[in-house]
Amino acid sequence: MTPAAHPSQHAPELRAAARHIGRRRFLTTTGAAAALAFSTNLPAPGVAAAAELDAGRIADDPFTLGVASGDPQPDSVILWTRLAPVPFQADGGLPAERVTVHWELAHDERFRRVARRGTATAHPEFHHTVHVEVGHLEPGRVYHYRFRTGRWTSPTGRTRTAPGPGSRPASLTLAAVSCQAYHDGYYTPYAHLAAEDVDLVFHLGDYLYEYAVDAVGGRRRYTDRTLPALFDRETLTLEDYRLRYALYKSDPDLAAAHAAHPFVVTWDDHETENNYAGDTPENSVPPEEFLLRRAAAYRAYWENQPLRRPQRPAGSDMRLYRRLTWGRLAQFDVLDTRQYRSDQAYGDTAHVPGPESDDPARTMTGATQERWLLDGWRSSRALWNVVPQQVLFARRNMDATTPSRVSMDAWDGYSASRRRVLDGTKAAGVANLMVLSGDVHSAYAFDIKDDFDDPASATLGTEIVATSVSSGRDGADKPATWDTYMSANPHLKFFNGRRGYVTVELGRRAARADFRTVPYVTRQGAPVTTAASFVTEVGEQGLKPA
Repeated sequence: MTPAAHPSQHAPELRAAARHIGRRRFLTTTGAAAALAFSTNLPAPGVAAAAELDAGRIADDPFTLGVASGDPQPDSVILWTRLAPVPFQADGGLPAERVTVHWELAHDERFRRVARRGTATAHPEFHHTVHVEVGHLEPGRVYHYRFRTGRWTSPTGRTRTAPGPGSRPASLTLAAVSCQAYHDGYYTPYAHLAAEDVDLVFHLGDYLYEYAVDAVGGRRRYTDRTLPALFDRETLTLEDYRLRYALYKSDPDLAAAHAAHPFVVTWDDHETENNYAGDTPENSVPPEEFLLRRAAAYRAYWENQPLRRPQRPAGSDMRLYRRLTWGRLAQFDVLDTRQYRSDQAYGDTAHVPGPESDDPARTMTGATQERWLLDGWRSSRALWNVVPQQVLFARRNMDATTPSRVSMDAWDGYSASRRRVLDGTKAAGVANLMVLSGDVHSAYAFDIKDDFDDPASATLGTEIVATSVSSGRDGADKPATWDTYMSANPHLKFFNGRRGYVTVELGRRAARADFRTVPYVTRQGAPVTTAASFVTEVGEQGLKPA
């Protein structure tokens, strides 16, 4: 989604670093990493130059940003926290020294039956974030975890491992969320999601927004606090992005959801910059300057999310696409549709399909990721093949006329890329396909047609689109475009513009999606209701009201 354009003026340190490293050398992983280090005085990862801090000297609670877990495997989970006694300060309130952190993982929330324990180091070069990959666990089990340093103990988190690879679970319940602009409202949907009985949460992008947050928190209109002026500017540098994550993660409802459930995360555009495409920025700035910004954004993203070591970025590159399984019930192919895509066609404005958007050379995923996805389907043994990704996959006609304008930022602007994916599902014999999407600040339920111009063509799968957590403010049950969209898209079964999330139960016979919405987010305390529910049956794709 595209709010008002932001200034194109980049920070002096970005320009200085880009000049220092030189354009030709910058456009490599090594060059980007070197420029990032130059612009922030950042030691190279793994350099043990920092002295060790006596944790007993930490006078204030360092676990102000909570805990998180993610990417459950049958025998392991990833645990996350960050030490920040003063989270709205650039250094988090700690000196540039490493800190020893103790962790525990237990079968019970009172930690009477500890399964694993150990220590980890919070390095200053990673902003005192901690990523612990705990292995040798039992499959399909719930665990509780916590961290300790000095005299401080973190909140307790709850996580779980995936079922064994050959197992056949009866069901799995997931939640999908996206788009949480802090300045647009409170995270009330997360308070309700924290109380839901779900196995894992997929965050489909726009965890962070780069836009300024004023002293009263935008539409939150704080009267009990004043946010520092350092948030009232766009994020450009590594320090900017790190501080913005501190602001977002300070929200108690988001922290509660992270503590309650393991998350599987992927980004969209705002974690870096609105509507960027690959190495092409939204505004006209030199590519080396933008890639330095991208390197800073990617590093801050990894630092602040429960992500494993293979996802750690190298300069301006980060492999975020990855695969998880839930026994023989589900395979999740998590995509990155932002880092490798071709630039948006027709100036990134709504447009009827044409030669530019239909060009077969255009790609949403890049060739390597596309091959990885199609190969993964060919080897899949799962009943459900689920694709968590960012932008609308199904056709969404925006006009009642033919031809209709479509979004150039969604898969509609990359029709050949979508065609290759759909042909890949047929070639692999994928019978039960579900795409999970976000981005558009509305909830949608689509049938995925083999030919979107022919309503009678085969239904190859379903797309469940999670509305935003807060972006777009309160929204409406029927946005102004409701009548047009519902009449212009016969494969569209549901459209709602309120804030919230969606839960999906995958079973052996069917899947059920429940669209959970709240009436407002610009003030606190909104109740949650189920706006609609749909099912799609195994072997007979197509959404029907539950």
